[in-house]
Order: sequence, then C-alpha cells, then structure tokens
Amino acid sequence: MPTDVDRELSRIGNTLDRVRARTDIAVSGRNRQHKEAEVVRRIGRIAAADGAILAGAIVFGLAVAPLGMMGAMLVALLLIAATIFFAVLPASAPVNVEKLAEIPLKALPRSTERWLETQRPALPSPVRGLVDSIGVKLETLAPQLATLDENSPAAMEVRKLVGEQLPELVKGYARVPEPLRRVERNGLTPDQQLAQGLQLIDDEIAEMTSQLAQGDLDALATRGRYLQIKYQGDEG
Repeated sequence: MPTDVDRELSRIGNTLDRVRARTDIAVSGRNRQHKEAEVVRRIGRIAAADGAILAGAIVFGLAVAPLGMMGAMLVALLLIAATIFFAVLPASAPVNVEKLAEIPLKALPRSTERWLETQRPALPSPVRGLVDSIGVKLETLAPQLATLDENSPAAMEVRKLVGEQLPELVKGYARVPEPLRRVERNGLTPDQQLAQGLQLIDDEIAEMTSQLAQGDLDALATRGRYLQIKYQGDEG
C-alpha cells in the first residue's frame, strides 16, 4: 500500500510535470512567434530592396535609355543578389549586453531575452529549462513596463534585476574554465551556483510581474532583495 510519503512525492511529481508541460507549450509558442516575426522582417526587407531596384530600372529605362538585353540581365542579377543578401542578413542586430542599461525600460526584457537566447547553447543542459522559463516571464513582463516611469524606484529594481544581475550571473559563469565548472568549491559547483542564481531570478521576475499586475509599485520598489550569489568568474 502506498504511504503518505509516496502519495506526497507522487503529487509533487505530477505538479512538476504540469509546470514543465505549461512551460514547454509557452516556449514552443514563443519560439514559433519569433521565427514568424523574423521571416516577416526578412521578406519585408527583400521586397523593399527588390522594389527599389525595379523602380530604378523603370525610371532609367524611361528617362535615360532603354535597358536592352544586357540591362535586363543586370537588373535580374541585382534582384537575385539583393534577395540572397537580405535573406542571410540577420533580421535584427545582435544585442550588446554592455549597453542594456541604455535601452528604454519597456524594451529591456525583450533585449535581455534575445541576448540570453544567444548564450543558451553554451550553458549546461540542466539549466536550459530555466533559461526558457525566464524568457517566457520576460515576455510577460515587457508589456507591463510600458507605463512605468523610467526614473521610479520600481523601474530601477526591474532594470537592476533584468539588465544587470541576470547578465552578470551568466557572464560570470562563462568566464569559468570548462574543466572547473563541475569542481565543488564552498559546497557548490559553478554549475550548481548558476542553477541557483537562475532559479532565484526566475522567481524574482515572477514576483515583480505579479506586483506590477496588482499595481503594488511601493512593494516592488522596497523589496530590497538582491542576488546573494557568489560564483567563480575571474579565477582559474
């Protein structure tokens, strides 16, 4: 017969499975939206470039001289070159993590999420689920910041967590030589410290989102809770 402990463990396991399932669904939808938006941006740039080339060719043919066979071939080559160029060109410029402090508050979560996504392949596989969870929460947080005063204490708390502490945690881990990332120091390995830090940030973003949704800006501004995470960065 199952004991109370067994039933409790089963209940916790089922809860975790439901949370993972919801996160996976949200991540899948988010990734699909990002890919669709990138395709739209690429198509838009290609259409604009090809339109400009065709318009220039028409104006030249009417105002200067007929294009002729060679001119038509040149236009075709320009269209092909422009299409290939804008198809392979990144849809958006890479995020400079050092300039996150200068980004408008309402754009900060999305910019941080984009940067974090570029770091994901270099992170240990056990924490990638946390990275996905943080990405989902950042997308939820972004619209709530649109009306928040950039200079308010609440905005400063958001900027500190999302634009400073999160990138610093990930950059600090990246500075640790790979062979040392699973070496225990002070009771924890750098891999474990990274997981703890990301979990804390994930929880903090969720709490901030909740307080913003409730309009409780005073509570958000006076949280006074900062990451107390030490991780190997410059050593070794």
